[in-house]
Amino acid sequence: MQQLKARATETQRKTRIQVENEEKILDAALEEFSVHGFRGATIDRIATHAGMSKPNLLYYFRRKQDIYEALIARLLDTWLEPLRELDAVGDPLPELRSYIRRKLEMARDFPRESRLFANEMLQGAPRIKRLLETELKPLVDEKAEVLKGWMKAGRINPVDPRHLIFSIWSTTQHYADFDVQVQVILGPDRGAEGRFEDAARYLETLFLDGLRPKAGSAADAPRIRTL
Repeated sequence: MQQLKARATETQRKTRIQVENEEKILDAALEEFSVHGFRGATIDRIATHAGMSKPNLLYYFRRKQDIYEALIARLLDTWLEPLRELDAVGDPLPELRSYIRRKLEMARDFPRESRLFANEMLQGAPRIKRLLETELKPLVDEKAEVLKGWMKAGRINPVDPRHLIFSIWSTTQHYADFDVQVQVILGPDRGAEGRFEDAARYLETLFLDGLRPKAGSAADAPRIRTL
């Protein structure tokens, strides 16, 4: 995570006013990009939403691309934090339960960020593929080895670890990207705030019951390729 550390060091050198103004710009840009996408977003509207002039904004970010990349880098750093906390020495099922819960909490608390990231992926990640290669893939590879270790030790059932991670991503992020649909289908009785707790309980049952080894069956279970 060298790039993220470098950005943190750079932030420490900035004045309080500079940091506050950059936060205003990035928050305004998040709204603009999540609604209009990269192509439809404009510097003028971002400046207006941030409550500053366009020249003032350009003092902090020279191009729309620079704002977008800074926003995505911050988003990806936040998005990956729960996966970083998956602890190899922990108990696998509680560790995975915590991960699922954290991902759902992020779906609840950061819907704009989720929408922005999903839009970038749907376009083929033209502006952040380098970040995926340098920040995302090494972390997923590292945690896939953790999962494989648990599987080899018989602590969870053998499955493809990367597809397991993909499945957790897709099921939890659904509640951010399709929240309107979720609320409509669940209806007024079940589509309120409690929908996330209901989702958490369901996903815990789905994933953890499927991964929990059955007594006496581990040795006879068919092996699934986990490479």
